[in-house]
Amino acid sequence: MEDYASVWNFQNLYKAHTAARLGKRGTREVIDYEMNLSDNLTKVSDALRDKTYGISSYYSFVVHDPKDRIIHALHYSDRVVQHCICDEVLAPLIDKKLIYDNAACRIGKGTHFALKRVSMFLCEYYKKEGAKGFFLKCDIRKFFDNIDHEVLKQKLKKAVKDEDTLNLLGGIVDSFEKTPGKGLPLGNQTSQWFALYYLDGLDRLIKEKLHIRYYSRYMDDCVLIHSDKQYLKYCLASMKAFVEKELHLEFNSKTQIFPIENGVDYLGFHIYLSDTGKVIRKVKQKTKYRYKRKLKYMQKAYAEGSLAFSEIKQILSSYHAHLNHGHTYKLQKTVLNSFVLKRLIHKSLSS
Repeated sequence: MEDYASVWNFQNLYKAHTAARLGKRGTREVIDYEMNLSDNLTKVSDALRDKTYGISSYYSFVVHDPKDRIIHALHYSDRVVQHCICDEVLAPLIDKKLIYDNAACRIGKGTHFALKRVSMFLCEYYKKEGAKGFFLKCDIRKFFDNIDHEVLKQKLKKAVKDEDTLNLLGGIVDSFEKTPGKGLPLGNQTSQWFALYYLDGLDRLIKEKLHIRYYSRYMDDCVLIHSDKQYLKYCLASMKAFVEKELHLEFNSKTQIFPIENGVDYLGFHIYLSDTGKVIRKVKQKTKYRYKRKLKYMQKAYAEGSLAFSEIKQILSSYHAHLNHGHTYKLQKTVLNSFVLKRLIHKSLSS
């Protein structure tokens, strides 16, 4: 179902609730919600059906990994609605419109997919052109903060034909502003889909008009590979004009052209070709530092009793999977050999 009724459908909302609570079942917010689950789901279903639903409010917090960012998040009931909208409307309607190498937040894709594709591109390029060539690495300045609401809503009209659904999406877009008429909250699941689709026109320009064969994008971070530096300069000028005129965005100072022999930083890895054409993916120093810092945090949290062993296993499994996409055997062996968990024992004093 891709119409408005799919958003207020009780079963779809229940399914969205089971997705939204993953990893958070022990939190007070989820416990309170589940104590009156049927009533809470019925209430939000009725509000959506009657078109009286509105986002309640945002709360904010700061995350420090990989850099300091302010996250604006919704309360649990609104997060259930977000999951339902993404699963029943945005994913079915938008995913099929995106290019294959738009890698973020899509089923079967993600950072590992993007890294594999860039590695494959380099292998293919080396067989045809050798080790001489160039990367164009692009990054949008404060991407989420600068997404223009009116531009986004006009783009959504091309994908979503149901008027009630459009009104709901428009209300979500306008529920948050970083500056007047601009900005999406990083904590919203819908923001991820909106952001994916917002740059689709740039993807089309690169693939269909500039005819770049080797191109990968993960959210606002993208890489192009070509043999001709002058042509990449022309591509950059065309891309710059498009994002400024059509999307009201601009590239930041990280946007540069590099020789292939220097390698490129992409999604936490430094990717380069060896003299024999082998693709090497090494973890960036910043990524190593974050990895070690996270392990220290887990040791401390486990010792204090605020983090369960099962949660640590989950986190380590995720890190292990990510690091396995690079040449990281020595790093993993060195770091994990020194990773020891100890639980503090508090003895009560009796008089």
